[in-house]
Amino acid sequence: MISRYNIVGIFFLVLVSIVVTIEGRSITQFLTQKTKGTKWVVLVAGSNGWTNYRHQANVCHAYQIMKAGGLKDENIIVFMYDDIANNTENPRPGVIINNPHGHDVYKGVPKDYVGDDVNANNFFNVILANKSGVVGGSGKVLKSGPNDHIFIYFTDHGAPGVISMPYNEVIYAHELVNMLKKKHASGTYDRLVFYLEACESGSMFDGILPKGLNIYAMTASKPDEDSYGTYCGESTPVDSCWGQCPPPEFKGVCLGDLFNVSWMEDRYKQFSDVQDRKTNSLHQQYSRVAKRTAANLTYHNYGSHVQEYGDKVMSFDPLAAYLGETSKNHSHNSVDAKSFSTSSSRNVDQRSTELFYLFTKHQNAPEGSDEKYEAKVKLNELMSQRSQVDSNVKHLGDLLFGVEKGNEVLHSVRPAGKPLVDNWDCLKSYVKIFETHCGRLTVYGRKHVRGIANICNAGITSEKMAAMSAQACSS
Repeated sequence: MISRYNIVGIFFLVLVSIVVTIEGRSITQFLTQKTKGTKWVVLVAGSNGWTNYRHQANVCHAYQIMKAGGLKDENIIVFMYDDIANNTENPRPGVIINNPHGHDVYKGVPKDYVGDDVNANNFFNVILANKSGVVGGSGKVLKSGPNDHIFIYFTDHGAPGVISMPYNEVIYAHELVNMLKKKHASGTYDRLVFYLEACESGSMFDGILPKGLNIYAMTASKPDEDSYGTYCGESTPVDSCWGQCPPPEFKGVCLGDLFNVSWMEDRYKQFSDVQDRKTNSLHQQYSRVAKRTAANLTYHNYGSHVQEYGDKVMSFDPLAAYLGETSKNHSHNSVDAKSFSTSSSRNVDQRSTELFYLFTKHQNAPEGSDEKYEAKVKLNELMSQRSQVDSNVKHLGDLLFGVEKGNEVLHSVRPAGKPLVDNWDCLKSYVKIFETHCGRLTVYGRKHVRGIANICNAGITSEKMAAMSAQACSS
């Protein structure tokens, strides 16, 4: 008979063995190891326009973090449309901030790919180091080697199974993962970390990113969950921001996204010196960021559940292996570290930020002014477009599956670990069919991609999809 002391002893030995070796290395080795190769970083803001201020603010802030970590510009590649800093609506021309108390994060940011050069083709070819496939921009590509570590940060609008680029261009989950598989097959990195901020961002990896690629992904939200803008300016004088509010001149825009500021501001709280980044792991950051990003769910339902995908054992790696080691001599301070609290900030779901902007503009414009009238017209148009696409998709579901089951089928969410759709080519094709008959899906309208995926999963033929889409959107 085994005594309880023997059981405790066995448990202790097992625990020690887990601690002593993970992939042949101890926890201490994981957290204090020196990166043999070069650290590479790719930063992407996949939107444009003043109402998307936060995406470029996020990327600029991330750049400053990498520079503070000692990374060189030659190893940092930046994609951003660059229409915010000098936008006519910017109350601080030439300046971008990412926090209510923040300093300028725009200064010094490389202009590798701006304007129309921010597109999926260039993004993929930059990652794959295919310089001949890049069109425009600086021509800088990710020329990593087998010992190098790569950090990719992508912030933008998303939808089930897609993320966006400017001008309504989308990247599907299987396209992104296939590109990452090609990068792995090329043998040109040791480890790769991918942080993704977008609505339904978990759907880009859930059930589709395989283990064994030495890729660790962290997403802002679950596959069926919105992500949120934060530090958003007041919407009305009555319903005003009551905590960490942007300066009053930033009415109607969000300075950052909740997940993004959570991981970027995390470094100021936890990593004030070199040793902290060496001894704090990705998983430790994940735990803190997940807690902060979900904090508002309890009280306001304005938050999301941060997710991990891929080779999670990599989460024991030190942050320094990807973000660099904090430089004590670096003079850039983008925020006041004592001021952090998105729980007292106004948060707005990403799909509603344009609505938030127009509503705020209308409410704050002088009575009888052209500005108030124009904001009201645009607000009504936006609301009408939203209502129309919702109606069209519901009608399509009713035609395909019947009035009683249509809504249930379209909104069905697959269990964790299963991809959004079985046939990604079907999804791309059916989205095009729907858009041909019903108009281009907007940032808001793309939330219905899940419904179209479920139509594919239900085995509806392309002929029937086309016929029913035409009928649904003609009435």
